[in-house]
Amino acid sequence: MVVVAGDSTVLSTPSGDLRGDIEGGIGVWRGVPYAEQPIGQRRFAAAEPLIPWTGVRDATEHGPLPPQAKSFVGGGRDDPKARDEACLTLTVWSPDTTASLPVMMWIPGGAFVYGAGQFQFYNGSRLAANGNVVVVNVTYRIGVFGGFELGDLGDGFDDNLALRDQICALRWVRDNIASFGGDPDQVTVFGESAGATSVLALMSAPEATGLFHRAIAQSPALPLIADREFRAANTREFVRRLGVDAAQLKVLPQRQLRRTAGILQLKSTQTTPTLAYGLTHGTELLPLHPVEAARRGALAQVPLIIGTNSHEASMFAWTKPPMLPTTRASIDNYFSRVAPHAKQRVLQAYPEYPRRSALVAIGSDAMFGGPTWAFADAYSEHAPTQMYRFDHFGISLRMLGLGATHGSEIVHIHHSYASFVGRKLHPLGRRIQPGVGRRMQRAWLDFAKDAQDGDTDHWPRYETGKRLTRLITSTRDVMSSDPDEQRRSAWAAVY
Repeated sequence: MVVVAGDSTVLSTPSGDLRGDIEGGIGVWRGVPYAEQPIGQRRFAAAEPLIPWTGVRDATEHGPLPPQAKSFVGGGRDDPKARDEACLTLTVWSPDTTASLPVMMWIPGGAFVYGAGQFQFYNGSRLAANGNVVVVNVTYRIGVFGGFELGDLGDGFDDNLALRDQICALRWVRDNIASFGGDPDQVTVFGESAGATSVLALMSAPEATGLFHRAIAQSPALPLIADREFRAANTREFVRRLGVDAAQLKVLPQRQLRRTAGILQLKSTQTTPTLAYGLTHGTELLPLHPVEAARRGALAQVPLIIGTNSHEASMFAWTKPPMLPTTRASIDNYFSRVAPHAKQRVLQAYPEYPRRSALVAIGSDAMFGGPTWAFADAYSEHAPTQMYRFDHFGISLRMLGLGATHGSEIVHIHHSYASFVGRKLHPLGRRIQPGVGRRMQRAWLDFAKDAQDGDTDHWPRYETGKRLTRLITSTRDVMSSDPDEQRRSAWAAVY
């Protein structure tokens, strides 16, 4: 049932009635809970199903962000500032609540330390309007409350809380999205960075099977998924540093928990690119690392778009962070720990080494390119796969010498040119929409709305025979066979 009164929209859902807004002809509901909030004794435990409410719940304001430090992505005046552990909410945009439209659920990134679906950079209104789809942005636990593994502490502590939250959100979509005009049998999950890592983890998690039907992974950072032994060692040190027993973790102040986890995150940069924050494989929820799951065919075999940007690490290399090998010293350290046998082969794939361009490229491939190529090669043997490389960069990124840096494609998919980050990346984007944005958003929408298995003339499948890859440039998109062959084959010795 839809009731329109003035500029408000009231929907009846299985969870309860919600009052939202109509903005630019699109219905929007903010701060919609999808689970009971993880506070009190629910801290560090799997999210529990939402208890339906009575009466009409206001859904015109965003819920709080997960506890986190300030970030550039959420730096706009219109971005929410409140932070709280009670953060399990969604934002939903719908162009037609009486229809049965494809659904796109966005999982934001941020290395499992930063991020939230409420940021204007991820605003889904243009995607919903231009594509006639229902867009759902999910906010999940990050940092010490969701991205730090405490599952081995026993009762009351569950593993992979960030991933469990996302599965809970997908169940909410299955049960409630029809009330917003969405079709629960046409759900595409898509995300960037840690969000894309989560997408591949969802594909590998048995509990998520059947909750989505297509997937898009933009610049996944698969080294953020570590084995259970590594995570358990961090857990033990975390508790030791705090000097408390497990039960007290439920009541300790946020600041104390976050500070101690931050110390371990900094320490973990010595084991880069595997960090203290991230997901954990070797558990019942996530039995295998996604690359291994793809090699075995032991994951959801849904149509997939996957790809990276051509200058992923350029932004990070500004500050020479220890978590990405972008200096000669950090590269030497990386290979001595991870793959000493492959060092010379990999370095030979970068003829300009040790010039800055080669250092950035190596850091990009260590975290993003290498594992993405490995996953795509394995997964394409089992399910329809389409690969891209995003090469576009506008005048702002050109002047900064960053190129197509990490995350710079997001603004073109969401058309969030009016956001704080969007204005920085494309100052004229609100007036003159870049052609690359029209092409990229249309490709994503066509994929989410297509009932077939992909493999069209303009975007053939990625298969290990030719490894056809869509190069997304400023002026046009072109198909290229194995465009990074030398680098890809060198990193195959690592991943």
